Amino acid sequence: MANDALEIDAVEAFYGDSHVLHGVSFALAEARLLGLLGRNGAGKTTCMNVAMGILSPRGGRVAVYGADVTGQPPESIAAQGVALVPQGRRIFRSLSVRENLQVAARPPRGGGQQAPWTLTRVYETFPRLEERKHQLAGHLSGGEQQMLAIGRALMSNPRVLLMDEPSEGLAPQIVAEVMATIRRLKQDGLSIVLVEQNAKLVFNIADDVVILNSGRVAVAGRTSELAGRGIDLHEHLGIY
Repeated sequence: MANDALEIDAVEAFYGDSHVLHGVSFALAEARLLGLLGRNGAGKTTCMNVAMGILSPRGGRVAVYGADVTGQPPESIAAQGVALVPQGRRIFRSLSVRENLQVAARPPRGGGQQAPWTLTRVYETFPRLEERKHQLAGHLSGGEQQMLAIGRALMSNPRVLLMDEPSEGLAPQIVAEVMATIRRLKQDGLSIVLVEQNAKLVFNIADDVVILNSGRVAVAGRTSELAGRGIDLHEHLGIY
């Protein structure tokens, strides 16, 4: 639909002969946050890789604001305004904090109403990055590296932000800081897909939730409606 920032439609995805996604469909509406949940191996990261063009689907369709980007390379999808904060951060460890941010800089697409992301704005969002701007990224703490990974994605001035396990391996206080930042980004009108293992975090912040089970959509809906229905998270996620 025209008001969908990102659409994944009946996607089939494979790694070699391993069939990972089976007809997966969901849509991220503009200026909303969609939480993508599932057990390890459910297909969450594969969905992000397909959406970003890292993995080409063997069936189905991917669209960004109605434009078909199925099978396009990552640089073409990035040019459509999609940015990925990857699992494991994948920062450039031998570059400084400032260089990591500068290398990702891209001017905002025309017509956007949000303030553009610049070095100054990223530093205002993450003051610790400014304090360490000349430090090699590989010497940062895990929490600081996650802030850098988010800041680097924002420097591309995305319309759609894909975040794959941003709380992974972080201390609770740092997780709270990262989630507060994500909440502010949502309030600013950015369209976000948040992949998480922590269901509580997702239900506290997401507008909509999709739960994958064995590469298929098991549950999808508005967070408020799913919470009211008492979804059995143990059945789908292996948790109580």
